[in-house]
Amino acid sequence: MRVLILGGTTEAASLARQLANGTHFEATLSLAGRTSAPAAQPLPTRIGGFGGVEGLVRYLEAEKIETVVDATHPYAAQMSAHAVAACRQTGLPLASLTRAPWTEQAGDRWQHVSNTESAAMVLGEPPRRVFLTIGRQELPVFASAPQHHYLARLIDAPKGERLPPDLVLLQARGPFDLAAETALMRDERIDVVVSKNAGGDPTYAKIAAARTLGLPVIMIARPDKPAGHVVTSPAQAVQWLDHVRRSLRGV
Repeated sequence: MRVLILGGTTEAASLARQLANGTHFEATLSLAGRTSAPAAQPLPTRIGGFGGVEGLVRYLEAEKIETVVDATHPYAAQMSAHAVAACRQTGLPLASLTRAPWTEQAGDRWQHVSNTESAAMVLGEPPRRVFLTIGRQELPVFASAPQHHYLARLIDAPKGERLPPDLVLLQARGPFDLAAETALMRDERIDVVVSKNAGGDPTYAKIAAARTLGLPVIMIARPDKPAGHVVTSPAQAVQWLDHVRRSLRGV
């Protein structure tokens, strides 16, 4: 069965490995292309957008895709909306591999905001040392609060955007451990962490480190994300795919 995985997450990579080891699926992994050197994958991989819903529909039909798994990032709401619309148009089964959000624990000091713009506003007027862990695309938002010192961690350096004037870039790829995160925040004299509620284990250490150090976290809420049949792990996705395969093949 021909499967398209919309990827870019650790769960998508895990699903790709599981399907690569099987015999019932011919899968392709699609990446948005937001990093210049994505990690090698065990499946045929395409990189770049589709050109909206109609472009995705054309791809699904041209490649004779039989089912789709949306394993994109929790904040990739537009791609998920396109997947739902394209699968509805083509009548293809769609599973959405969702990751549970982080929840506050004893000792956490979270301030919830609805978007990145609100995060920049609630930093306040007095200068602070801010650890940004939000990716590359939304860094320009913090140029509206230039009085702060920012440490931003990302995979690829931004190009051509208007950035905060007092910004240090730290290029690194997770996962990160608690000891390293704690040392980083202590050495950089961080006052506050700004994070998206990505969920999962690979980047949770920063949240635990902030708790250990008693630092506040400005937590940016997830967007509403359209979904198909919800699964919560790569293993569940494989089970769902096998069920779809049997139904389509009349097994």
